[in-house]
Amino acid sequence: MCDHQSGSTPVNGNLPLELTAFVGRAAELSTLTRALGTARLVTVTGGGGIGKSRLAARAAARSVPRDGVWRVELAPVRDPEFVDFAVVEALGLTDHTTRAPCETLLAHLAGRELLLLLDGFEHLVDACASLVTELLGRAPGLRVLAVGRRPLEVAGECVVPLGPLDVDEAVQLFADRAARQGIALRDDPDVRELCRRLDGIPLAVELAAGRLRALSPGQLLERLDDRFALLTGGSRDALPRHRTLRTAIGWSHELCTCEERLLWSRLSVFAGRFDLEAAEYVCSGNGLHSNDVLAVLTELLAQSVVTREETATGVRYRMLDTVRAYGADWLEATGDAARLRRRHRDWYMGLATSCELDWFSPRQREVAARVAAELPNLRLALENCLTEPDGARLGQYLAGSLWFCWVGCGRLAEGRHWLEQAVRLESEHEQSRLKALWVLGSVAILQGDAAAATAALQECREAAERVASATGTAYAEHRTGCLALVTGDMARAETLLRSALARYQDIGELNSNVLMAQVELAMTRAVQGDLPDAVRLCEDVRQVCDDHGERWARGYALYVLAYAAWSGGDPARARELLCDCLSGAHAFHDLLGSVLSIELLALVTATEGDPAEAAALQGAAGALWPSVGLPLFGSAHYNAPHELCEAMAREQLGDERYEESLRQGARLDREAAVDRALNGAPKPSEPSLEALPAPRGPVRRAAASLDMHEPAASPTRKGGETAG
Repeated sequence: MCDHQSGSTPVNGNLPLELTAFVGRAAELSTLTRALGTARLVTVTGGGGIGKSRLAARAAARSVPRDGVWRVELAPVRDPEFVDFAVVEALGLTDHTTRAPCETLLAHLAGRELLLLLDGFEHLVDACASLVTELLGRAPGLRVLAVGRRPLEVAGECVVPLGPLDVDEAVQLFADRAARQGIALRDDPDVRELCRRLDGIPLAVELAAGRLRALSPGQLLERLDDRFALLTGGSRDALPRHRTLRTAIGWSHELCTCEERLLWSRLSVFAGRFDLEAAEYVCSGNGLHSNDVLAVLTELLAQSVVTREETATGVRYRMLDTVRAYGADWLEATGDAARLRRRHRDWYMGLATSCELDWFSPRQREVAARVAAELPNLRLALENCLTEPDGARLGQYLAGSLWFCWVGCGRLAEGRHWLEQAVRLESEHEQSRLKALWVLGSVAILQGDAAAATAALQECREAAERVASATGTAYAEHRTGCLALVTGDMARAETLLRSALARYQDIGELNSNVLMAQVELAMTRAVQGDLPDAVRLCEDVRQVCDDHGERWARGYALYVLAYAAWSGGDPARARELLCDCLSGAHAFHDLLGSVLSIELLALVTATEGDPAEAAALQGAAGALWPSVGLPLFGSAHYNAPHELCEAMAREQLGDERYEESLRQGARLDREAAVDRALNGAPKPSEPSLEALPAPRGPVRRAAASLDMHEPAASPTRKGGETAG
């Protein structure tokens, strides 16, 4: 059936299983299921609206690969460069290094058995074919189910073409959609003829059924016949099947009111899903008042032009790509497309601005979820800004304002892509470019690219001094201090961070970034032996964070305080603080904060007398470190607690058992590692690590210099103003 969704639930990974009735297709479902059992690449092909996506989802749900089924929606992706990013996002991967997304995928797929469902690739054929070839060639446990209007033409591809429903199935679908509107249909020859005339194309049948509140089946047939006769010169059967759907969509469009046609065409500017508030702003004006958008949208929902979905961020809407494309053609024909694209851009710039402000508030987690849901539209807005002749300033502003998405929510590689494009453009508005530069520097620091960070921050500092931008100077100095911190130059880091904090105070800046600068200063003090001063600084940060509801920077302050608690002989308090820190970092996809917390929890666990579990946690952290850009455990400043934990565990367990525990912990994926760190080892009745002997005697404590490194460097914001 056509891929309308009235609701979904995750099955075998992230695959949405549609809860609507699945009508017909028993033979096709069996064929596709058999193909998936024998071929590593299966492609379902067919025209628009034929039901490819829903059939593929049903077949995938029958699949039982060990590591699940993962669906990637490619219809909202406009740029071929973002195919790899879309797959990374769908798999829930976080990578803070400079490696390409494809390499991140290959590292994740190594040793795994899963099915990847690539849905809606037809406008990205070359990019998808290249990626699929690479992944299948280097990940033997991977199978791919692709859905599009044409094959990928990759070696070994098994193509399953999907045709229309037979008449009986089409009638059954029509009756099912009528029943959802409270309309009971008898055995009506007009219904059979209508479904035949629509060639059994599911989307066409559903669009026709959406008109039953106003027209009887006989009236629908009469009007449809009139349109077909107009296009074919009177021959009822002369219309080619590939034009039937577009004709049926056009017929449905003609039956719309003027306002419904306007909204249909204007909704085509969205990439993927959208919410009501966005539709009311973007699509209003010039014949459609914003107060009327909801009523008109409700009519389009009833007519199956738009579908409604319940998501983690609330109710959202979308149009099938075929329907959206028809609306886009009409929008271009009206001459209003440029205005709608500008309104779309302006809405999502406003959204980014408000989310940046809300990041320094109790709504941080809501902001993270909202931005994740809006990524397709934010990408489209960025693309529009950076390709318009006068869009450089806006593109730089938008890319910089989304720092919290790139840095705080684990999307460093994508952020760097947009930021590098933005800073290459000439802009008359220096402040926007300054912000993009220091955010680029922040991203490069976290990716471990000191050369790129230095270049961006030096350019930012020089430009800020040239235009007398106190804000730009403060941020450039802060991030340069952060770079000195992570590269081990503690004296220089302290000097720069103190100067940046003084500048922030002079200009009245208070936000997550300012608080991170204070935590980073605390780290320099701790590493240089003044732990009480580090505690004082971080207690102050925690208080400010609690006052403002800030969770992200607070986590790094808790990390320093946890180390101080452990150092002071209070492992229970250290564990409490670290669990708070880890749960927050994991919620934000902050890989650096997560792995730091797990490492220190391993030391706490060893101190508490469980060396086997400590070794398992070290193994789990060790598996995560390759995805972290900063190679901090090669530094003497930061490595002492890790080495101390290893020494304690080896002494208690012996080398052989320590290494075995380490290997067992390394088998945990990120979710399992975080769960293990927060909740301890599984109960005996659950799958568990091989039993290990109890520690041989008391655990010795030893002094160690602080294993600290740079918290996820982040931009900031004033209370009430965007940062920078």
